[in-house]
Amino acid sequence: MELAGKTALVAGGAGDLGQALVQALLAAGCGHAIALDVNEHKLKKLASDKVSTFCCDLSRFDTAQETLKQIYDKHPTIDVLVNGAGLLHSAPLVNLLEKDESSLAKAAQDWQRCVEVNLSSVFYVTQFVARRMARARTKGVIVNISSVSAAGNSGQSAYSASKAGVNALTRVWAKELSPLGIRTVAVAPGYIDTASTRSAVSEAQLAEITSRIPLRTMGQPKAVVEAVLFAIGNDYVNGTVLEVDGGLRL
Repeated sequence: MELAGKTALVAGGAGDLGQALVQALLAAGCGHAIALDVNEHKLKKLASDKVSTFCCDLSRFDTAQETLKQIYDKHPTIDVLVNGAGLLHSAPLVNLLEKDESSLAKAAQDWQRCVEVNLSSVFYVTQFVARRMARARTKGVIVNISSVSAAGNSGQSAYSASKAGVNALTRVWAKELSPLGIRTVAVAPGYIDTASTRSAVSEAQLAEITSRIPLRTMGQPKAVVEAVLFAIGNDYVNGTVLEVDGGLRL
């Protein structure tokens, strides 16, 4: 797809990666970008004459649907959808230091929230946008941001499961939507050097992880952005997961 004059919607557009994606899409020729995020403060900083912003918790079906209707009222055609909203969560399945089951309810709540943000929101947004694309006969592209953790990362039951679900949805939608002229691709980053990564993983853990990456370094957001742009631009990439992890295989 040539991006010149196109309209792109970035879910999770106010995050570290989301902001980089919005700016890169505009630099690549997009006529307009739409950023969706739950962080209203960061969205305000992103807004411009070429960037529309909408504050919304996409993990809530009713809220997501209402916000998407508002978006389409202002932007009748969306050519590119990037599902980048996400929540990084780490917790072991079993903690032997706990003497009773009092923490199980909290663990279940954490599981639910992680799956809602990382997987349910992708479904809610895509079903709405894909339907509008199909009805308008838009030859669109959907890019889902997955993770190398989809392969199964120790201590990340909810996160790994939710991202594995994203990979599965990518393949399902490629089969369903391709006859309608809509491609679906996933981009699976490894450990990317962002503020969210450093807040979720200790320096000691990052050092150990980096030692296992063949390139011996964390990736930069630019690497993920370039993979997304490649997925959009190459019209024969479809139903696959592009790993951007420096060679790390969990």
